[in-house]
Amino acid sequence: MNQHAPIPHLAHAPHAAFRTDHTIGIRGLVRDAMRMIAPRAAFSGAPTALPITQRPASDLVIAALVLLGFAVLFVPTYIDLARRVWPSDGQGHGPIILALSAWLMFTERHALLALPAEPRVAAATPLFIIGLAMYVLGRSQNMMVFEASSQIVVLVALLIGFRGFPALRLLWFPLFFLLFMVPLPGSVVASLTAPLKAAVSAVAAELLYWGGYPVARSGVILSVGPYRLLVADACAGLNSMFTLEAMGLLYLNLVRSTSKVRNVALAILIIPIAFIANIIRVTILVLVTYHFGDQAGQGFIHDFAGMVLFGVGLGLTLGADSLLRAFEPTSVRTANPS
Repeated sequence: MNQHAPIPHLAHAPHAAFRTDHTIGIRGLVRDAMRMIAPRAAFSGAPTALPITQRPASDLVIAALVLLGFAVLFVPTYIDLARRVWPSDGQGHGPIILALSAWLMFTERHALLALPAEPRVAAATPLFIIGLAMYVLGRSQNMMVFEASSQIVVLVALLIGFRGFPALRLLWFPLFFLLFMVPLPGSVVASLTAPLKAAVSAVAAELLYWGGYPVARSGVILSVGPYRLLVADACAGLNSMFTLEAMGLLYLNLVRSTSKVRNVALAILIIPIAFIANIIRVTILVLVTYHFGDQAGQGFIHDFAGMVLFGVGLGLTLGADSLLRAFEPTSVRTANPS
């Protein structure tokens, strides 16, 4: 009789980094990388996450490689933005937006690490490919709108791929806030800015006329006394409204009100607030030019008027929020002491 000895079962290693039965390919390699960087507890069903100092060396190495790859891609983009885009009057808020977004992400680092890792490689892979395609297109064709916005898509893909959708829900605002640093194409800015400049010029001219000043308007050119002033894009354009809208949304995020009505109402009110702030800025510049001459209007006072714009916008935003909070029901106001 031929008796066959029973085939022993292979014991499974409790923390194996790779599956031996899975098909070799790009998707498999990506999945294995995700498994290595994510906490081991995430794949064993445990909801806890290890602190950074207690993570395996392989996790830290792969995390460092991911950060290095992101830096290799986008540090040249930031350098180009700093040289060509951010020095302009309409895009000076770019580095502030980038720094604030990075700070907001940094403040959520402990909450991010406390989340159980739920990698979604199938959802992250196409997003990552789209982000890289946007980057290559923008970099090769000198289209900064694609190059700068690709970082948001890549970051979303990395979050979903390594930590899952809970991580994306945690960091959605810093990622959304990065949109305000993406420079719009010049043609889009010009087409949207023209009616805004005309409206701001008309209202400013009427206010000055009611104040008894000898003012006349021809399109976006204001004539006051012997001076003629052109209302530029930076003084009454789309970019300044974008900056003030970003400030208002940042304020809403920091206040963390749970009232959806209050949040939506204030976000909508920021648009007319930005319009009013632009009118005040243009009026100040016209008055300074009329009383102190063209040199004063184009020198330090011109730059100072830009700070006045954001000061007025912030003050009006805080005032509008106070009014909205005053009309909230008592129960809602108690839940939102801010």
